[in-house]
Amino acid sequence: MTNPIKLIRPVMLVVLLATMTSMLQGCIGVAITGVAAATGMVVVDRRTTAQQADDKLIELKVNNHMRTRFGDTARINATVYQSVVLLTGEALIEEIKVQAGDIARKVEKVKSVSNQVVVVQEISPFSVITNDTWITSKVMTTLATTKEIPSRTIVVTTDRSVVYLMGMVTQHEGDLAAAATAQVSGVKRVEKFFQIISPAEANKLDSMTGVSKGTGTPLGESAPISEGTVPAAAAPGSGAVEVMPIQ
Repeated sequence: MTNPIKLIRPVMLVVLLATMTSMLQGCIGVAITGVAAATGMVVVDRRTTAQQADDKLIELKVNNHMRTRFGDTARINATVYQSVVLLTGEALIEEIKVQAGDIARKVEKVKSVSNQVVVVQEISPFSVITNDTWITSKVMTTLATTKEIPSRTIVVTTDRSVVYLMGMVTQHEGDLAAAATAQVSGVKRVEKFFQIISPAEANKLDSMTGVSKGTGTPLGESAPISEGTVPAAAAPGSGAVEVMPIQ
């Protein structure tokens, strides 16, 4: 006669395995959701959801290549918008800067690379990175609360107090965003890497994606810039903010 205990054990094992599998699948789902939320893959933006995902994947790949390849000899960060890669940061020699650009161009789906890496004698301390992060947060707040600026579709990156703006905007929106950014304390220069679209295209994309524009004045900063009052670029080396031409 078959021992009933021997029959029960395999059944219990199957139940246990099924339960663990279900729990594991749930954890994986939560993990994927968490990653999407943490990386901002799906946000209100003039880009499609697929393009946002592509940009984030390109960004992750390029940044991983930079860390793996150069280690402590460089501090290079990739920001991606519409498959265009912006490289910012520092490198100890020119060769590293050149190699960084070449590496980024070889990543799948990259359309072009703007290499803004600066060659330095010494990599900046962590305090510089902290200050850049603080400037970025202030700029994002300013754009979000300044009239007529579609802040959620503008990506902000700061390096050594130079602010880089990327996004799909109209000429007017780009000028307003740069002018508002230039007024934020601590900003040395503003560089615009915008894809210029027509007002009709902007309205169409906004109706499809739900992009909204700021309607108020940012706390602690100057009043919003209105049309026709965009400041002229300051003379290089004057210590004032220089608003660069739209790329």
